[in-house]
Amino acid sequence: MTSISETNVAFLATNGFEDSELTSPWQAVTGAGATATMLSPAPDEISGKNGHVQAVDVPVADASADDFDALVLPGGVVNADHLRMDAASVAFARAFFDQHKPVGVICHGAWILVEADVVRGRTITSYSSLATDLRNAGAAWVDQEVVVDAGLVSSRTPDDLPAFNAKVIEEIAEGTHREQHA
Repeated sequence: MTSISETNVAFLATNGFEDSELTSPWQAVTGAGATATMLSPAPDEISGKNGHVQAVDVPVADASADDFDALVLPGGVVNADHLRMDAASVAFARAFFDQHKPVGVICHGAWILVEADVVRGRTITSYSSLATDLRNAGAAWVDQEVVVDAGLVSSRTPDDLPAFNAKVIEEIAEGTHREQHA
């Protein structure tokens, strides 16, 4: 198993996230040695659409991408729709692209990337209903289990989580390796 110890991975979500798209990557990155930090525009705690409750560690408005090595964006229609309308969340996500840090996004989570204007010229996948939005934002949308494009890892649905988690860990490890040997 790839180790990503001494890395800090930000998770950004709000109420209505797809439970497994938060809990499965969280377990994967912490199991590989990373520290996971929950950020949200919502205070205190957030609830998934299937009932998982997650404590919020840091309000996204108070966070800086400088403090993290990677970002994971879970899906869920309500979560993704609310995040793309939150200026602090959009700016936080955009900063990871500005800093060339790994970002993992699954399902409807890609909506915030459209809002952040960071998908132009990239190949990405998502839940199929976002295909037109992503194409209109300049992305090449494909229907694949997992897609990696210059540190951006994307997947479609919870069924893709095993492949998604493996690629997220691989990209975090490569990003950390690049930083240490730059």
